[in-house]
Amino acid sequence: MTIVRQNTLNTTASPSLSPPENLAEKYMEAERMHDVLLLLQNLINSEEATVKLILDCLYDVGSVNLINQKLRLKPLNRVMKLIARMSKPVFRTLALNWFKKNCPQLITNWIHTQVSFKNPQNTPQQVAIEVVQLEPYSIPQRESMSQEIKNLRSQVRWLAGISIIAIAILVVTATWLNSNL
Repeated sequence: MTIVRQNTLNTTASPSLSPPENLAEKYMEAERMHDVLLLLQNLINSEEATVKLILDCLYDVGSVNLINQKLRLKPLNRVMKLIARMSKPVFRTLALNWFKKNCPQLITNWIHTQVSFKNPQNTPQQVAIEVVQLEPYSIPQRESMSQEIKNLRSQVRWLAGISIIAIAILVVTATWLNSNL
């Protein structure tokens, strides 16, 4: 234990503080950051449902964005999105285990860097983002969208009718085969 303290003292000695005060402060800082780690672990364990919901949201957004970025072909894109939706429970289990194992320490380290107030050498400059007010669709766009909606509704009606007819034929055929056997 004394070796660790001597190493800490040698690497972090400050000219404004005497060595024993600096050592006591560093020890107290390490204890308090360990307390933060334990509190974060406790928070994650007690709010597991919230963590799962957060991971679900991140998966939904991330998987769609990744598939859209990597796969430009529409049919393949749709198939991959379907596969991504079906694999969500597996992701949730794996992500929750990873989150519980790694995130408390990652968050604690990040918080520690925020409260240490050290000047990082290579911090990226903040970029101003301009938010543009979205305007509603123009009248021609609304009319074309309205026409497209009407077309889609009629296609749905046709498909529903064809499906009902196909199911009816299937039932009649099954009944006829059953009566013949």
